[in-house]
This record gives sequence, C-alpha cells and structure tokens, in this order.
Amino acid sequence: MTGPVLVFDSGVGGLSVVEALRRRLPDVVLAYACDNAMLPYGVREDAWLVERILAVCEAAVAASGCCGLVVACNTASTLALDALRERLSVPVVGTVPAIKPATGASESRHIGLLATSATVARPYTARLIEAFAGDCRVTRLAADPLVGEAERLVAGEVPDPEVLRRVLAPLAELPDLDTLVLGCTHFPLLREALEAAVPHPVRWVDSGDAIARRTGQVIVAPQRRPAVERGWVTGPDTTLARGLAGFGFSETHALVLP
Repeated sequence: MTGPVLVFDSGVGGLSVVEALRRRLPDVVLAYACDNAMLPYGVREDAWLVERILAVCEAAVAASGCCGLVVACNTASTLALDALRERLSVPVVGTVPAIKPATGASESRHIGLLATSATVARPYTARLIEAFAGDCRVTRLAADPLVGEAERLVAGEVPDPEVLRRVLAPLAELPDLDTLVLGCTHFPLLREALEAAVPHPVRWVDSGDAIARRTGQVIVAPQRRPAVERGWVTGPDTTLARGLAGFGFSETHALVLP
C-alpha cells in the first residue's frame, strides 16, 4: 500500500506521537485523525466508546488511504485494539502506559503514573503494573485537567501553571518517587511546563519512542514524496486546524461518518 501512516487520537494527544514518528521515521508520510467532537473519551461508557472508535477509525482509514494505523490513545487502545485489528485491513499499532521502561529507569523503585482517571482505574493498567512493576511501589495520579491544558497549548494558548501545580502537588509528599510515567499521549506536549511545575526533579517516561519504533517494525510505509499531509476532524474547530498545521498537517478536513 502506498498511503500515509495514519495517527488517531480522541484529541491532540496523538501529536506527541507524531513528533516521535517524525524523529524515528523522518521519510514517512503521516496523516492525522481526531474525534474532537466527542472529547474527552474518559467520561463516556466503554461499550459506546468501542463502537465510536471503530466508526471513526474506519472512516479515517478510508478517507486517508493509509497503509497503517497508529492508535495514539490509551483509552482507545485498551478498549478497542483487538476489535480494530479484526475490522481493518491495515496493520494497527496501539499505545500502553510506559510502565515497563519506567521500572528500568527508577533507582528508588518508586514510580508514578500520571494518567486520566479512566486509565488510572482500568484493570488493564493494574495488569501492566503487576506484570512489569512487581518490585516497585507505583503511585497512580489522576490528571484529567492536563488534557484540557494540552489542547489549549496546541490551540496557541499558554498552559495554566496553577492547574499544573495543583495536579502535581501530591508529589511533594513523595520525595522518593524518582520516575513519572506520562500515561496519556496529551501529557508529553506539556513536558516543559510540567518540568517547571513539579515539586522535585523526576525522570519523565512516555510511550512515544516505543510506539514509533513498533510502527517502523510492523507498518511498511512508503518513502516521503512531495505530498500534502492531511488531518481529519469530527467536529468544527478552526483553532484545531491551525494547531495541526503547526505539526505539518497543512490541510484539515471534516471526517464524514457513515
């Protein structure tokens, strides 16, 4: 297949994965699709989300003519990855919180997981911790407000430092926590602002590079040609179009669902 690699997320979080893909696979043409009409996913019922994710991804795969799909969303991956692989004819790469590399990086054996409340509470996350962090203390921090701050950043606004400080405040009582997993793809977009707001220095770990590496292994993508890189959105948002343009997607189109 000769189409681009399509990156999907509920919002702009997948743009952090786009950055990782561009670093590791600089010759690959990318496309982007987000379900901004239904953001945030974390407040919606699982069964409804599975059907929605399938519908949006099917429409985006058809519209983009992609050679493979990167599901750059923890919620979508944990809920619908198997269903997407069964339904779609292109290879699919998913996203999981970077618990395993965090355990390798931690010296104190106390790591934190900064994620949405839905990801923090999912049995899938508990299984990851049990499988890869059995010798570590893992503190889970729900950080839903950071999703909105990342969306604001991509829209050209400055993240609210008070919101970031409030989310990270519990770390002040955990001085031995030395490694923090950014367990939502929105969060690496805020990395610089988070570093300024954290109560004490930590190692930051996210899934971006691992996703990009896996993409290079399982999706056979054509070399970059002179081409327009496109984005698709489910809801009207001219600010989002400008944000996507800042990541190389010079055209943004409305995604029509069946």
